[in-house]
Amino acid sequence: MRKKWWIFFVAPPAFVLFVALGGWIVMLLWNWLLPAIVGWRAVTFWQALGLLALCRILFGGFGRGGHRGSGVRGRIGERLERMTPEERERMRERMRERCGFGLRRAEPGAPEPGH
Repeated sequence: MRKKWWIFFVAPPAFVLFVALGGWIVMLLWNWLLPAIVGWRAVTFWQALGLLALCRILFGGFGRGGHRGSGVRGRIGERLERMTPEERERMRERMRERCGFGLRRAEPGAPEPGH
């Protein structure tokens, strides 16, 4: 296997360029939209980089770039695949009852909803 030693020389400048481009785009969009729409002041390049970092902290996290395959959906999907159709329907019904999804079955003698 060929060693990729050149990546150590290309990656850092590419990363710096990528971050600078992101800050520049945030600055342009902010200064174009927000002062005209909301009346807020324009921001500098460094403030735009700070906003970009703040958004990454608040909304992006520091993980592996998302929840691909490692979250609850992946585990539930695997579990659903191992179930029989009857077990799946029972699980769906329990989820509907617990989470309030869909229509609930009326109890005998209870008035119908909306009446």
